[in-house]
Amino acid sequence: MKVVSSQQMSQIEEIAYQEGASKSDFMEEAGSGVALVVHDYVEKNSLDHHVLLLCGKGNNAGDAYVAGIHLLHLEFDVFALQLIPIEECSSLCQTSFHRFINEGGRILTVNSPKDLVFPSNGVIIDGIFGTGFKGQVQEPYASLIHAANESRLPIISIDIPSGLNGETGRTEGDAIIATETAFLGLPKTGFFLRDGWNHVGKLRYVDFGLPQQYIDQSEADLIMLAADTMKPLLPPIVRNRHKYQAGYVVGLAGSVDMPGAAALASGAALKGGAGIVRLLHPEGTRFDMQGFPAEIIKASYKYEHTDEIIETMNKASATFIGPGLGRTDEVRHLLKAVLPNLKKPCVIDADALFLLSEEKITLPQDTILTPHAGELARLMKRTGYDPITIPFLLQCQAYAASMNATLLLKGGCSFIMQKDQPIMVNPKGTPGMATAGSGDVLTGLLAALLAQGLKPHDAACLGCFLHGLAGEHAAEELTPYCMLASDILFYFPEAFRFLEI
Repeated sequence: MKVVSSQQMSQIEEIAYQEGASKSDFMEEAGSGVALVVHDYVEKNSLDHHVLLLCGKGNNAGDAYVAGIHLLHLEFDVFALQLIPIEECSSLCQTSFHRFINEGGRILTVNSPKDLVFPSNGVIIDGIFGTGFKGQVQEPYASLIHAANESRLPIISIDIPSGLNGETGRTEGDAIIATETAFLGLPKTGFFLRDGWNHVGKLRYVDFGLPQQYIDQSEADLIMLAADTMKPLLPPIVRNRHKYQAGYVVGLAGSVDMPGAAALASGAALKGGAGIVRLLHPEGTRFDMQGFPAEIIKASYKYEHTDEIIETMNKASATFIGPGLGRTDEVRHLLKAVLPNLKKPCVIDADALFLLSEEKITLPQDTILTPHAGELARLMKRTGYDPITIPFLLQCQAYAASMNATLLLKGGCSFIMQKDQPIMVNPKGTPGMATAGSGDVLTGLLAALLAQGLKPHDAACLGCFLHGLAGEHAAEELTPYCMLASDILFYFPEAFRFLEI
């Protein structure tokens, strides 16, 4: 799905209006869609049918009133706080305001945000500012936004959280921290840049009736991964295949001090669909068999036996290198010998990335690099972390091209970059995945997808999407506070099933 800036979206809509599209029809469809998002959220979370609309003066507020009208028809109790005299609002906002009252909606009057009483077990709909907002939120909006955030009630933002810049992802002062953002038509660039991801919550698509022809004609800053484009990438299952046809993964990982990373990556490769996984680990490494898949073939090696290691790895369908290897001189000499002679697709992570930041080494032809922000800074010879901006992502893409590799920048959210491909962004995942070992699980999953025949870019996109989905399922069951990296692995089935249906 294309990701566009606020300005681009405005231009798309303006062209549609010039060619006969109706603003009021768009608003009706938008409000109806937002109402369905709110209804689904309330039912799923067993909340009371109480809704408070926070309305500004533009068409975003008009959308909120239309959503309120549809919720009234669904027997919700809907109140609205109109923050600006209605006479100063857009004409469509005024029309929807009066419709809302005629349908039985009620308008709250408060002298100060301090006097506002929030529903005890309901939902807030944020219709204060739209995607055109820039700068710092002023009063009385700032106090109201602060109070809404402090209420701890779920907030559904219409199109964008109020106070967030849809172009840059900046927030200057108070901005709504949404539980979900019901974006209209296309996601906005600011969702994924700078502060954006901390404010948008879960993204929910609302079709407001914009014809596909206008979307097709638009240019995009990013492409957001979505289920409909990920589903065709699932490796097909051949009924009469054997385990090597299902994919043979060899991993070079682990050390005496860090066997767990190797275990997680190897287990994820098996759970990700590989038919056979062989883990090459240094002599003397001991694995706790409890929770370690018995199906993994463990083979020890001596650091000086590089020819044997290269030969074993080149028999694989795909490989992974790095988790838990350590950064000793022995590891450095080993990787300098192995990487230039590896002829099979490879996922490079963790300690192997550290070596690449210090040594210029020829990589295998089909390579996926999986750094987090700190590892990427070392790779690109930068000091400190760069904020996520479009220029920075383009620099990352140029780095990927220089390495002739696919780059998967891990984080909340994650980005996939490769030469001559659009920059992809993954909206799936949960803060609970910010736990040691999550990246090792991703490494194994990516290797499994490579082993099943996917090209590096497709494997990176699908693997990142599935990894995030599995994390969401784990967090829903276990909470983001309590989940572990190993929990992600055990929720792979739910993620794959989500795309199979």
